[in-house]
Amino acid sequence: MANQDDLVEKIKEQGDIVRKLKAAKESSEKIKQEVAKLLNLKAQLGAEDVVPQKFTLKTPKGTRDYNPQQMTIRNNVLQKIVAVFKRHGAECIDTPVFELKDVLTGKYGEDSKLIYDLKDQGGEILSLRYDLTVPLARYLAMNKINTLKRYHIAKVYRRDNPAMTKGRYREFYQCDFDIAGQYDPMVPDAECLKAVTEILNSLDIGKYVLKVNHRRLLDGMFEACGVPNDKFRSTCSTVDKLDKSPWEEVRTEMINEKGVSPEAADRIGEYVRLNGGAELVDKLLKDEKLSKVSAAIEGLEGIKLLLEYCVLFGIQDKILFDLSLARGLDYYTGVIYEAVLTEPIKIGNEEQTVGSIAGGGRYDNLVGMFDSKNKQVIFYNSSLNFTPFVTIV
Repeated sequence: MANQDDLVEKIKEQGDIVRKLKAAKESSEKIKQEVAKLLNLKAQLGAEDVVPQKFTLKTPKGTRDYNPQQMTIRNNVLQKIVAVFKRHGAECIDTPVFELKDVLTGKYGEDSKLIYDLKDQGGEILSLRYDLTVPLARYLAMNKINTLKRYHIAKVYRRDNPAMTKGRYREFYQCDFDIAGQYDPMVPDAECLKAVTEILNSLDIGKYVLKVNHRRLLDGMFEACGVPNDKFRSTCSTVDKLDKSPWEEVRTEMINEKGVSPEAADRIGEYVRLNGGAELVDKLLKDEKLSKVSAAIEGLEGIKLLLEYCVLFGIQDKILFDLSLARGLDYYTGVIYEAVLTEPIKIGNEEQTVGSIAGGGRYDNLVGMFDSKNKQVIFYNSSLNFTPFVTIV
């Protein structure tokens, strides 16, 4: 037992050494050496088959169990979601819960730091899937598929700071509906929005709105505001935080961390406050700055056509064109959207703000990242975070 106690103490001391080196921003090589020592000590402790003296029996942070009653609710919700997907002609596929790390690397921008890496077992370097979208692109590239309408409901994993009262977890179900192929402009985008409205209406979870924007419009807006081209993606990731942080915090991050000038940040601030419908699109098409940028015009014309299809599909009262919507994932190239509950919901005795419950958009280049000969596969995606639905119901 004395040896085990000594190991525990050495691990604690070595952990302190590693933390101090990181805090002092020492060289990565030096930190790596000390981390290796720490891992070696932990391996020795594991070999001793030691059970920690103070062990709290619980689920890991950001996860939960489902009791039989909750499983009944969950299955009922899933049945309604699948019914909508099938009504739109989607077929189900499945992919592994973990992927080669290289498959996931470079697809998520700043969110890549949230990917769970698996311990090397002496073979392939693997990570748990972050979403269902990138694995689908890998599947299509491997199988040389150009056209597909699919749905996939499965667990994904994110090393995020969970807010479980709001249905935010580290392990959670995503419900994806994807259309791949060549179609008339904005028809698949509108169908994805239509499918989401059908699901949310069938679940009767409260009032909601579908916010829409266009990545080309965002790029055009950044260009018009004076943001350098190489800072578009990082600036977009910062704008994406507006649903959680006030403008002043977002502005400060743009300037201090992303290198955007105060003048450019203030110009962006004028645009991201705007939202509306077709009348806002017409107004922005005449905007002095945006009208001179081809990317902005392309995005606005796309949104205008999308709104016209939304009228034909009878969902225009659920759609809000919102310039603050950014969605930080790197793979989006066209229309983007998020479904947001507009009223707090009651969980237990408390009212909680859930926020975004679904999102998606168009991505043109994802399959081409895996198969250079198959760059023309265009994707349209709807992805629902399933856990809040169960929490609400």
